[in-house]
Formats: sequence, C-alpha cells, structure tokens
Amino acid sequence: MPSRHLSLASTSSDEVRAALAALRAELGLPAMFSLAVNDEARAAAARDVTRDRQDRRDVDFVTIDPPGSMDLDQAVHVASSGDGYIVRYAIADVAAFVTPGSRLDREVHRRGTTVYGPDTRTPLHPPVLSEGAASLLPGEDRPAALWTIGLDAHGELTSATVARALVRSRARLTYGEAQSALDDGTAPEPLQLLADVGRLRQARERDRGGVSLDVPEQEVVERPDGSFALAFRRTLPVEGWNAQISLLTGIAAARMMREAGVGIFRTLPPADPRDLARLRRTAVALGIDWPDDLPYAELLHRLESRRPTHAAFLNEATTLFRGAGYLAFGVPGEDGTTVRLPDGASAAEGGARHAAIAAEYAHVTAPLRRLVDRYGIEVCLAHSGGRDVPRWVADALPGLPRTMSTTGRVASSFERSCVDVVEAALLGARVGQTFDAVVVEVEERNGRPATRGEVVLRDPAVRARVDGENLPLGARTRVTLAEASVPERRVRFRL
Repeated sequence: MPSRHLSLASTSSDEVRAALAALRAELGLPAMFSLAVNDEARAAAARDVTRDRQDRRDVDFVTIDPPGSMDLDQAVHVASSGDGYIVRYAIADVAAFVTPGSRLDREVHRRGTTVYGPDTRTPLHPPVLSEGAASLLPGEDRPAALWTIGLDAHGELTSATVARALVRSRARLTYGEAQSALDDGTAPEPLQLLADVGRLRQARERDRGGVSLDVPEQEVVERPDGSFALAFRRTLPVEGWNAQISLLTGIAAARMMREAGVGIFRTLPPADPRDLARLRRTAVALGIDWPDDLPYAELLHRLESRRPTHAAFLNEATTLFRGAGYLAFGVPGEDGTTVRLPDGASAAEGGARHAAIAAEYAHVTAPLRRLVDRYGIEVCLAHSGGRDVPRWVADALPGLPRTMSTTGRVASSFERSCVDVVEAALLGARVGQTFDAVVVEVEERNGRPATRGEVVLRDPAVRARVDGENLPLGARTRVTLAEASVPERRVRFRL
C-alpha cells in the first residue's frame, strides 16, 4: 500500500545529507552487509537454479518500474483468451537463493524490508542478488514463481495457478516509456492489454468499495537563490494499471491460502473517523472541494497527481492507512494455539480483510524488497502443486507478523523523519514569515483549551506542529514559522 516517497536532487545540502545519516544511525539501519553474508550471497548467485522448472522463456515478459530500478521483482505479460484475459506474472524466486537458517537468511529476517530514503536505500538482500542473480533483468534467464491468472471479459478473477518457472524478460521499461508507447500507439499488444486489464480492475475495485492512492513522489530541488522547494512528480496512468496486476495477484494468493487453510494475510482495519475528519480539514487547507455527501473513494477519482495541491492531499491521505498488520493462520502460533480464519461472511469482522482493497489480500509480489512475500509465495506454490507447505515455511509463519511489524515501524519512523528533514530544509530561510493555514489536529488535555496541534499550509504544502492559545480546529488562520531545524528534524509554527 502507499507510502510517502521522497528523492533528493544531487544539489541538496550537506546539512540535509548529514541529518539523514544521523537518522539512520539513530534508528539502527544497517549500513552494509557483513563479509560472511556477502560471501554467502555470492555463492548463492553462482548456483544453478534452473533445474526442475517449467521453461517459459517463450513468453515476452517485460518489467515496468521507476527509472534506474535494478531490484526487479515482477515481470508481466497479458494476453487475450477470447472471452477474457490471461495474466502471466513472474515473481523473482528468492527462495532459490536463500537457504533457510543460513547467515543470509538470518540477516534478511533482521532487516525485514528494504528501506527507501531520499538519498539512498537500505536493501533487504545483498545487491549481488537483489540487483543481480535474483532480479528479473532483461535478456537474462531467471528463476521465477510464475502466476497464471484467468479473468473474464469484465476483469473478474476466474482462475489462478502458480508454479516454478524459468523466464526471460524482454525489456526493462520505465513508467514514462510504457506510457509514451501507449499514448503514441506503438505499444505491443501485451502492453495494450495490460492497460485494458488495469482499467477493468480499477472498475472492479470501485465496485468492491476499494481505494487506491496514486501517491506522487516528492523531489527536493534547489532554487537558483539557494533555497529549497518540493516538486511533485506526476503519477502516470500506467502506474495505476501496473499496480492493479500486483493487487490482483495478492487477492488471488489470499484465495489460494484460504483454500489451503494456511498462510499469512495483509490486513487493514477501516479508517478511523478521526483520521477522515482530519483529512477533510486538510482538504479545506489545500482548497480541495469535498462535498459532505461525497464518499472518500469517489473524491480520489477526481484528483490529479500533477496538480500540486492534489498531490499534497494524496500524500496526506496515506495517514488513513493506519493499523495495517499481518495475520498468520493455519499453523501453531508462538503460544501453541492455531489461528483459524473466520468464514467469508464474517471475515471483515474477524479482521482478515484489507479495508482499502476491500478484499482478503496477501503480499506475494515483492520478495526482493519484503521478507514476508517469500513465505507467502511458498504457501501458494505448495497448494497450487498439491503439496504440503514446507516445514521451514510453516515454522516461520507464526513469527512473521511480529518481525514485519518491528521492521516496518523502523521504516515508517525513518520515512516520517525524512519528511521532517525535507520540510525543515524547505523552510529554513523563512523563519519569521507568516503563512495561510488550517489547524487540522489539536491535543486536548483534561478538557482544557488546546495549545498544541498540527497545521497544514496551502503553499508550500507542509504539515507541522503549531503552538498557540485556543487553537481553532478546522478554521483558516495565519501562522508564523517559529523554527525550522534540519539537524533536529523539526518544523514548528505559532498561531
């Protein structure tokens, strides 16, 4: 699901980079892999992992990712089936390289997820694997877990299987390249069909009551006068269509796990009404018309990420995705009990669904960047092949929610603090200036008038702490920038 994305221009200040380095140290993000782990990864990369697989190098797979991406988890091919579609989705087979219980495996469990920062990233796997032998790079024979998913003419899921295969991607496309080919009519048929399926799946998502956010990437750029600014990179339609293939696969995987009676779901409770109310106040601050009778999901379809105020709103909307977690089931847990899934009718009440997707859902499409996906894939491979779930998978499932929660909190804390650093850099030269704003949240204590809260500016689109007497929740007001410290990662306004 969405998160805030920030990237730093090469011109960004040493102060900003020093603050980010200090943040990594404070949170304990590992700087590099040990010599022993790297040696193990290199040995794994040299192994022959092509045996006992379906040979599907005849399929013209392509990858679609941001520019410069090397850790390529997914390659896609879409074909017509006459009365519907066949989606083939090749996912990097990380289990072919990582031996359970090895030094490499233990290090990957310690990291949990790739952590992306504005200036660099902290990878889950050593680059020799994540950007080399395990990555679905073009022109290379690669092991994959190959999903074959059938859809009817309306984009509804009709069948799904997954098996180990040998694949070869034909091209590494950026979002811009894929969108340009679609726009000018030069896209090959599989890419055109991907767009068709993407649109159909977006329509089915709306029918379910699901919500997808086109969260734009923010880039920190330096103006000619030496000051900083935040610029939003436009989100292209093909990004949403491509994301729908991943969501489709996650939904298919969850159905497979439910059939098997064992697996691990990604869950999310419904949005807290307080978060929705705060988001409405943010809409006011940004000048976005949100009628009282318009559902949140319908508002999103009216927004355009290329418009700065809309992009800022989409960034703030990520705050609705709070409380996400994982539910492992079908195997004895750490306390010896076995979690059983509620039946379909009561699944939402039982906490098995993902509220934003409006369906049961499992993470299985990003194993190079997320630990849990490797295990979800193995459950589905076993069920689809009529085999028992491997013991090493069953043994690990109960502890995965805690591992992903712990490592996810670190990643989220890093992400939030990166935003603080960037905003402090953006505003550093403007201390003492006044801004138009709306107070979107207040901290009330024992019924006394609020003196601390959070404010959202219209320009620049910044959210930060505000201090003042009787803070006017939801009202337009004027605030003065009292502090903008990059080293302290703090921005503070006063009423």
